[in-house]
Amino acid sequence: MIFTQTIEIPADRRIILEVPREVPTGQVILTFSPVMNTDIIDFADASTDEVITAGDEIINKHLAAFKALAK
Repeated sequence: MIFTQTIEIPADRRIILEVPREVPTGQVILTFSPVMNTDIIDFADASTDEVITAGDEIINKHLAAFKALAK
């Protein structure tokens, strides 16, 4: 079972989670993944280099966010 919910991280970075009853008890993996605005990326007329560059930018943003969370 995978449970996904989009939330807003407040300035104090404190979150209280209430898990639905359908989720079994026990260990889980909790992942924080920044939501990106996908409607601004249009690859319909993009060259291969443009797509690769955009992909690199997305990966770098996610990597920076995960490194910040690890601190």
